[in-house]
Amino acid sequence: MVDEPDMTHEPAPAMLFHATLTDAETSRLIAEGRISLGGNYPAKIYGLLSCRSGKRLKRSNRVFFSDEAAALSAGFRPCGQCLKAAYARWNKGRGSDPT
Repeated sequence: MVDEPDMTHEPAPAMLFHATLTDAETSRLIAEGRISLGGNYPAKIYGLLSCRSGKRLKRSNRVFFSDEAAALSAGFRPCGQCLKAAYARWNKGRGSDPT
């Protein structure tokens, strides 16, 4: 017997544009844990949903990710404000000195 996949919780796409979501949809996806990070699309930077820098973004520039792997695979880098350790690792990997 083959188990049917649970279609009630389809995975969120790798990147969701805030401009395409209603406030209710955004809140639901956050509550369900399907998005956990926000990003600045033009700058290709991702960070915590609670980040002061991210909260100031225009809705048209904000994107959401389910996790860090999704953000990195979309070509985004960690925020230097809210993800200092991840940013330092990313910056070191580029061959630059983060200080």
